[in-house]
Amino acid sequence: MTDRPPNEDFLKLADPLRRELLAHCYRMLGSVHDAEDLVQETYLRAWRAYDGFEGRSSLRTWLYRIATTACLTALDSRGRRPMPTGLGAPSAEATAPLTERSEVPWLEPVPDALVGAGAEDPALIVTSRESIRLALIAALQHLPARQRAILILRDVLKWRAAEVAEVLETTTAAVNSGLQRARTQLSQVSPSPDDPVEPLPQDQQEQLDRYVAAFESYDVAAIVELFTKDAIWEMPPYPTWYQGAETIGRLIEVNCPAKQPGDLRLVQISANGQPAFAMYFRQGDVYHAFGLPVLTVTARGVSHVAMFFDLNLFDTFDLPRTLPEGRRSSAKK
Repeated sequence: MTDRPPNEDFLKLADPLRRELLAHCYRMLGSVHDAEDLVQETYLRAWRAYDGFEGRSSLRTWLYRIATTACLTALDSRGRRPMPTGLGAPSAEATAPLTERSEVPWLEPVPDALVGAGAEDPALIVTSRESIRLALIAALQHLPARQRAILILRDVLKWRAAEVAEVLETTTAAVNSGLQRARTQLSQVSPSPDDPVEPLPQDQQEQLDRYVAAFESYDVAAIVELFTKDAIWEMPPYPTWYQGAETIGRLIEVNCPAKQPGDLRLVQISANGQPAFAMYFRQGDVYHAFGLPVLTVTARGVSHVAMFFDLNLFDTFDLPRTLPEGRRSSAKK
């Protein structure tokens, strides 16, 4: 018997699970900030109820149940978080003026370190990267909330159908039916199995180095060569998106404020288990935060760039808002 209060035991046992619960809430919600809020709510609910926790399931399972319920409640009053590619066909005119849609609750990328994709165990790294890939999170947004929860609990967390049914207060048959519908819908919008999720091999890292060099020298022809023929470029909060290497090149040439070598600086980071960059634009002697592109790199080249212009993401990724002129792209976080 110990004099330590049960709630103190809870904090000691539950804190190691925080990152994976954040990943779970992020998969459900598509927002780092919303996920962090729901994890806090989950821990508060669990802490208050811990005296009555009977241990019929593991603490991990119990916390996931609370988190899932909290996410479903939150989703009752929130729409899905789209990417531009989920809103319609690609734009046929890369030189047209861009119009922001800041009122749209766009999907947000997540730093690998926040959700465990930087773990030391290689098996855990691959698993976590697969389950937070940007294309997968975007695809999950197309599912109704309960189907989303069923698919995540069954296919990502590998829960038994009976466990999922208990969480959602439904039947095993309903869970199996919902899972089938979710898988069918997801297959229509899910990422290609050829997309890399393991650490990039040397030749793909060399592609990223060329990507940095092309943008920092503002060599549009070199930029075009890096993309696959049918590559996609999208950039929330702008709802239009573009397909094709030549189209992307025209978009960058016309709409990017950079006009000469040295206008841009790129710092390599990682997001959603994928290579990404913090991009800075020079104004005077200082480089200011400009955007955060998340890349999909294949053996054929860069096949997808999601370029996020929400500068608050620099804070989420613990990145500086400015760089002195001498800071080089070799600095990685």
